[in-house]
Amino acid sequence: MRLDKAILAIHPDFSRSRIEGLIKAGFVSVNGAEAVKAGMKVAETDEIEVEIPPPVPAVPEPEDIPLDIVYEDDDLVVVDKAPGMVVHPAPGHFTGTLVNAILHHCPALKGIGGVARPGIVHRLDQYTSGLIVIAKSDPAMEGLTKAFAGHKSVEKTYLAVCHGRPRLNAGRIENLIGRHPVDRKRMAIVEKNGKVAITNWQARPLADDRLSLMECRIETGRTHQIRVHMASLGCPVIGDQVYGKTALDKRLVPVPERQMLHAWKLKLFHPVKGVPMDFTAPVPDDMKVYL
Repeated sequence: MRLDKAILAIHPDFSRSRIEGLIKAGFVSVNGAEAVKAGMKVAETDEIEVEIPPPVPAVPEPEDIPLDIVYEDDDLVVVDKAPGMVVHPAPGHFTGTLVNAILHHCPALKGIGGVARPGIVHRLDQYTSGLIVIAKSDPAMEGLTKAFAGHKSVEKTYLAVCHGRPRLNAGRIENLIGRHPVDRKRMAIVEKNGKVAITNWQARPLADDRLSLMECRIETGRTHQIRVHMASLGCPVIGDQVYGKTALDKRLVPVPERQMLHAWKLKLFHPVKGVPMDFTAPVPDDMKVYL
């Protein structure tokens, strides 16, 4: 029997799309191992476990949370996001997100781009710091969405402190990134069923010869792209709990408390006025100690 049919027999009120979503999000296991896909075969004796995540509130609530605003006008706001802040509400993070904070700062934002993720056109990982732009008007939402989807009129450059030193001083990585075939919460370089991911990188030596500062200009914005690509070079981002090397992290002073990845520079055209815009976010203090 297919896994999704077996789950449907246990939870007849679930739709097929919800079952598939739970599997893709890593909430289903078979005999203790995370399920890979809805169509996998299971036997009657298999132990199927389904974790039901708590529902996300339909409308995020405004919260008075300080924001480091780099730029703002009637159409958009650019924020230097602090590490540890989640961009939008999700299971386990219903409050304290960038969306909650921006709704307090811009009450009129509720109607822009949908109620769940108002104004959000791109995102950063929770523990990645740096620049993120939020739309404040419908024309800006439309323009920014097209720009980030096309990847041609937006230039994003990150800084990453990484273990080791690459063989070359600079390079370009182009491959496919998709869900890991076994661990669905991870991303991986895949041969098929992935999306093109392109990272242009340049290495800068640091005083600590065990580390490198990597400048990464990305042409695409795939989930965990830089973290996966740096790990593929043999230079994982320090502090990365998913793709990094915990044993090496523990040898550093101080031991990194998060992945040392920072959205450093952002270039784009104003979505309404059409003028070029260029922003830089200072390197955060917890990252400076390794430079």
